[in-house]
Amino acid sequence: MHPESTIAGENSVNILTGKRILVVEDEVLVAMLLEDMVTQLGADLAGSVSNLEDGLAFVEDQDFDAAILDMNLGDYDSRPIADRLQSRGIPYLLATGYGESAGNPHGVTILEKPYVIEQIEFALQSLWA
Repeated sequence: MHPESTIAGENSVNILTGKRILVVEDEVLVAMLLEDMVTQLGADLAGSVSNLEDGLAFVEDQDFDAAILDMNLGDYDSRPIADRLQSRGIPYLLATGYGESAGNPHGVTILEKPYVIEQIEFALQSLWA
């Protein structure tokens, strides 16, 4: 765990410490990259799911603080997961390789692929700013 923020400086308290983050991503290597970034930033990985059904089940049954949600899960749009996160009041980031043109059902922050750890850190921190 890293108690300091990599962007804010070494004397800053990392607001991500102890936050439990769900990763919803259907591409295994991308999911592994995100999982590593989440833990490198001092947050805890709440779980990682790769499809719509598992994502909906996780959101229903588990406690966590935020999610990083890929907009496209194979042949499915992840909007039902986004809707459920929204209704539960759980903040989340939408991830896509298509940028803003991919659509944004709830006006949340969009993460563009490929990821850069500073981008992930800033976006996650903004959920609690």
